Amino acid sequence: MPKLVRLMGDAEHDVLEFTSFSCAHWTRVNSTNPLERPNAVIKRRTNVAGIFPNDASITHLAGAMMLEQNDEWSLNRR
Repeated sequence: MPKLVRLMGDAEHDVLEFTSFSCAHWTRVNSTNPLERPNAVIKRRTNVAGIFPNDASITHLAGAMMLEQNDEWSLNRR
């Protein structure tokens, strides 16, 4: 338990960082939906690919998915 207490104490500032945002941003920060969709897409694509020859190929696929998601978010926020 002491290790967990120390870990939580050290992470307190990071966990509560969202409180410094304006109230308009709280609804977006409160939801994990923006994270769930990319994770589901990456999982689906890795299941389709099946076996990866090395770690770099997994990183390449996940990186490509994150770039695609970034493009979608950039276009929607304009």
